[in-house]
Amino acid sequence: MAQSDGKESWDILKTLSSAEDAEQLKAYVKSIGVSETFRAVLRLNADEREKVLTTLSAEDAADFIEEIPGQHAAEMMQQLSAGDAASILSEMDSQDQADVIGELNSFHASAVLAEMHPDAAANVQKLSSYDSESAGGLMQSEFVAYREDVTVGDVLSALGGSAKQSSALGMYIYVISRSGKLAGVVELRTLVLSSHDAPIAFISEPCLSIAADASLSDLDAFFDSHAFLAVPVVDMHNKLVGVVHRQHVAEAMADHASANYRKSQGIIGGDEIRSQPTLLRSGRRVSWLSLNIVLNIISASVIALYQDTLSAVIALAVFLPIVSDMSGCSGNQAVAVSMRELALGIIKPYELMRVWMKEVSVGCINGVILGTLLAAVAWLWQGNPYLGLVVGVALAANTIVAVSIGGTVPLMLKRMGKDPAVASGPILTTVTDMCGFFLILSLASLLLPQLTTT
Repeated sequence: MAQSDGKESWDILKTLSSAEDAEQLKAYVKSIGVSETFRAVLRLNADEREKVLTTLSAEDAADFIEEIPGQHAAEMMQQLSAGDAASILSEMDSQDQADVIGELNSFHASAVLAEMHPDAAANVQKLSSYDSESAGGLMQSEFVAYREDVTVGDVLSALGGSAKQSSALGMYIYVISRSGKLAGVVELRTLVLSSHDAPIAFISEPCLSIAADASLSDLDAFFDSHAFLAVPVVDMHNKLVGVVHRQHVAEAMADHASANYRKSQGIIGGDEIRSQPTLLRSGRRVSWLSLNIVLNIISASVIALYQDTLSAVIALAVFLPIVSDMSGCSGNQAVAVSMRELALGIIKPYELMRVWMKEVSVGCINGVILGTLLAAVAWLWQGNPYLGLVVGVALAANTIVAVSIGGTVPLMLKRMGKDPAVASGPILTTVTDMCGFFLILSLASLLLPQLTTT
C-alpha cells in the first residue's frame, strides 16, 4: 500500500508525524510494511525523517531500524539527537546495537553511548570491538544460561516470570559452571518434560561451541555440518559470551557476497542508494571509471598496431568482440570460484600452482569446444576455412589465458594484502582483451594471403 486517498506514503508519514499521532503512525507503518516505509522515509528530508522516528515509540522505531541495511540505519540514527538515538538503540538486540554503533562516526557513537545505561554501553562497545564478520561480531549477548546446580523447577519459574529471558530463549538453555564456563545445553522440550527437582546438569547434553574470533567462513562451514539453529560463542577461557544464530550467518554471507559483487562492478565505499548526496555517489564511481579509460586505451592500442590486417580482412572486426567477450566470461567464472573458495577457506593464497592446474584443465576442454564452434560459424559465414582457423585458435588459446588469470589473480592479490573483489575484474578484462586482440590479429597477419584469397 503506497497510497491512501491519492496521497503518497511519504506524504502520509509526514502528515501523521507532524500531528504527533504515534498510534496512527504506528498502525500505518505496520500496514505498509518495512520495505515501503523505508522507501517512503528516504523521500523525506532530514528533519522530516527525524520527526517520523521520534514520533514513533522507541520500541517501534527500533523495530523499523533493525530491518533496514546497517549503513542506512546508522545514517538515520546519526540525524537524531544523542538522547533519541540512545532510546531507540536501547530497544534493539545487542547484535543490531553493535552494527549501528560500528557504522556511526566516532563522535556521534561516543555521544550515544554516553546516553545509554553504563552496562548496556559497555556491552555494545565490547561487541563492536569484534570484527564484523566474526562470531563475536555476529553474536547476540542475549541468551538464557543457568548454573549447573539450579533445578529444572527453578528454571521454569524464572522463565515464566521474565519476559526479557523468554524473548532470548529460542530453543536452547545453556548450562554453565560456577566459574562461568560452558558446561552443556538443554533443549526446551527436554526441560519441560523433566522432573522439577532435578538439577539441570543432570539433563544437559555436551555442547559444541565456537570461538569468538571464528571467521564468517568458519561459521558457514559449522552450520553446513550441523543442523543447529544457533551455536554458543566462547572466549579463550571457554566462558560463554554470546550466541550466533544460523539466520544471522546466512544474512552475513549474503551481505558479503553482495559487497564483493558491488566492488567488482566499481561501486566502492559501502552500499549506494540514490537518496545519498550526488557528489558522494559520483566520486565513488568516477575513480573506477577513470581507471577503466586507461585500461581500455591499452587494449585499443593492440588493434591500432594491426590496423592494416584489419583493413584487409574486415570480417575480423566481427569476431574481435566475440573472442574478447567469450574469454572474459570464462575468466569471470574462474574469478567467482576462487573468490568463493577464498571466502570459505577452501584454498589459501599460496596455492597458486594447484589452482592454475585445475583451471587450465577446464580451460583446455572449454577452449577447444568453444573455439571449434566459433571456427565453424566463421567458415560457414565466409566460406574460408582459414578464417575459421584463426578465430577458433584465438578463442581456444584466450580461454586458457582467461581462466588462468581468473583463477590465480584473486589469490595473488589476497597474498599481497589487496582486495581481490575490487581489482580482479579490471585485470582480467584488460589482459583478456589484449591477448584476444593480439592472438586473432597476429594469427591473421601470418595467414593474410590465405584470408584475402577470394
